[in-house]
Amino acid sequence: MLLDPYGREVVIPAGYSRQSGRHKGDNAATSMKSVVVGGYAYDWEGDEPLHRPSSQTVIYEMHLGGFTRHPNSGLPANTRGTFAGLIEKIPYLRDLGITAVELLPIFQFDTQDCPPGHVNYWGYQPVSFFAPHRAYSSRQDRLGPVDEFRDMVKALHRSGIEVILDVVYNHTSEGDESGPTLSFRGLDNNAYYILEDRSRYANYTGTGNTLNGNHPIVRRMIVDSLRYWVEEMHVDGFRFDLASILTRDSSGQPMANPPVLWDIETDPALAGTKFIAEAWDAAGLYQVGSFIGDSWKEWNGRFRDDIRSFFRSEDGTVTRLADRFLGSPEVYGHKKREAEQSVNFVTCHDGFTLNDLVSYERKYNEANGEANRDGGDDNRSWNCGAEGPTGDPAIERLRNKQVKNF
Repeated sequence: MLLDPYGREVVIPAGYSRQSGRHKGDNAATSMKSVVVGGYAYDWEGDEPLHRPSSQTVIYEMHLGGFTRHPNSGLPANTRGTFAGLIEKIPYLRDLGITAVELLPIFQFDTQDCPPGHVNYWGYQPVSFFAPHRAYSSRQDRLGPVDEFRDMVKALHRSGIEVILDVVYNHTSEGDESGPTLSFRGLDNNAYYILEDRSRYANYTGTGNTLNGNHPIVRRMIVDSLRYWVEEMHVDGFRFDLASILTRDSSGQPMANPPVLWDIETDPALAGTKFIAEAWDAAGLYQVGSFIGDSWKEWNGRFRDDIRSFFRSEDGTVTRLADRFLGSPEVYGHKKREAEQSVNFVTCHDGFTLNDLVSYERKYNEANGEANRDGGDDNRSWNCGAEGPTGDPAIERLRNKQVKNF
């Protein structure tokens, strides 16, 4: 059984088995299914994307499933970790002063794509580029996830908050040659993936496969997906995970003018949409300051590192701090870009949270079963005098002061 790459919703049977997609035979009873969505009109009540200038944008990165999951959210159990739950927390977001939420992946993903005995929490294993993740909806009827997502967008817009999606157009949950056949592999393996030979997948993503983004079929699917989320779901922008993958050709070599990036930038339906690139990949391609295109903003990893180094009082960091405060002209000056070319951040979903950054000297990621490989080792953190939680009031005061400084 194969999912429709353009399917607008996906249902997961109670007995879903990722393993059943690895073997020959009928897996209809244990496979994901596409859902036909259409033939009705959603009442947007005049809603439109907000088009706030990037220079006025303050982004709050959020894992939607985790944001209201805990009982301390004060929400009833049926709306915790859902689009509806986020609506209830809009007053809190307004009080923070942010202007946009950047939602970690909300495309349908495979929760079984993880080590045995665990659950995929982060969502960076998509099976569909059009369907919202069904588990993030408090409504489980046929149209529930689509309409609840729209309700969330409409409510956020009414409060002046934009919606940016973290999108993963660089790989899928089908993994390498040992992975399951869920959709793309069974339709046209040579078109959808970059292959090293007929049986092995190029792995520029660190996840087992790499989407062949500049193939005409895949290019069209990516642009169609973006247009769907803008036109039908009123999304304001996108943060492209491992965006440098989209500069690679079918043999994996970086291109001077990648067709898919220019397709995205020049599509009239996407005019005014925010495009944010994570301008590197897992194979060493690093394009911060040189990402292709005129409309793209870039996650500035150098800002993150230099600010962290400054707050550890490392030698030689004052000059770099000054440059980062001015929009990193050292990085972007050659393009004569404005300061808002740089998306400045100190912490994100990769690596330490802000609390971790002032509480630990090293990472402790053994619990996920991957031998502490997950996350980077260069965190430039300082524990303020004790490793991990402490009852020392002086250390706690220092940590709180550092958090506010950041």
